[in-house]
Amino acid sequence: MINAAVVGLGTWGKTMVESVVGSGVIRFAALQTRTVKPDVEAFAKQHGMKILDSFEAVLKDNSIDAVVLATPPSGHMKQIQAAAAAGKHVYCEKPFTFSKKEAEAAVDAVLKAKRVVGVGYNRRFHPEMVKLRDRIKSGDLGVIEHVEATMTYPNALFLPPSAWRQQKDEAPLGGLGPMGVHAIDGMIQMLGEVDQVFCQSFARVVETGPDDTTSMLFRMKEGASGYLGTMTATGAGFSFQVFGSKGWLRLEGVTHVAGAPSEERRTRQFGICKFQPVKGPLETWEAEKLDIVRATFEAFARACEGGPAFPIPPSEIVHCCAVSEAVIRSAASGKVEKVG
Repeated sequence: MINAAVVGLGTWGKTMVESVVGSGVIRFAALQTRTVKPDVEAFAKQHGMKILDSFEAVLKDNSIDAVVLATPPSGHMKQIQAAAAAGKHVYCEKPFTFSKKEAEAAVDAVLKAKRVVGVGYNRRFHPEMVKLRDRIKSGDLGVIEHVEATMTYPNALFLPPSAWRQQKDEAPLGGLGPMGVHAIDGMIQMLGEVDQVFCQSFARVVETGPDDTTSMLFRMKEGASGYLGTMTATGAGFSFQVFGSKGWLRLEGVTHVAGAPSEERRTRQFGICKFQPVKGPLETWEAEKLDIVRATFEAFARACEGGPAFPIPPSEIVHCCAVSEAVIRSAASGKVEKVG
């Protein structure tokens, strides 16, 4: 059993704790957050967690095996390095970083400490994403021509200006960090590394925070093209579609709407699935149901215990950050940018 401490107890921090209730491989034994209010104390008591008064206290606690970061991305590199130096495994909620250099430094620190590094790209763990990857690898979709994704939610309309996700330095390009990196990771998982990107991003509706409308074009190193759109001021939605010479496959679902129940945020990201072969009728089915947050944590815990490696390799964690960095650079330059 891996004893973990969650650092940062906002809505998503609580969701992560709730996801592993009853797990046989990982539990949250402690929490640390900037402001301890009565609701935090009640949550800690409900889940049998002790409250530690500082990040340093988490690192000094020998009963804690792993540190789970649900904190703003600007602090991730130093937090990961400090946790690794203290001998802790590290699970970092996305976005890991927006910098390839910072991602490399963070990952290197964990690997040098011979600890496990995990990241919360939990959509990768869904059975429909796994099956899609397998169909691509087996050749069932033929030569892959294009992949595209759209991720939307209305959260920018509701979040207060003080929320860190409403700060441009913590959430550049609006939906890229909270949503888009999931799709970028999916593209990397399916089709390998990204070679170059182009991005346009602007505030169409909400002008007091990060951009709310962002679109990105990709060219994969193996030749396929890609598109990703993120919008933070419209209805919630998710789609991921791969087009090949033998047909296309599309996964549809939702994103994490602010205020939605924990169970919904963990289990309802995928809904209708469609496959249209070049010849033959359209196939439609309902996605399998899985708590993908729990699945991600349990994969991380098994890796910490010496089991199978965490399914997202460190090299892919770093590459996703490099792609995000290039996207941000392109939005600023107005030019096609190479991925570092």
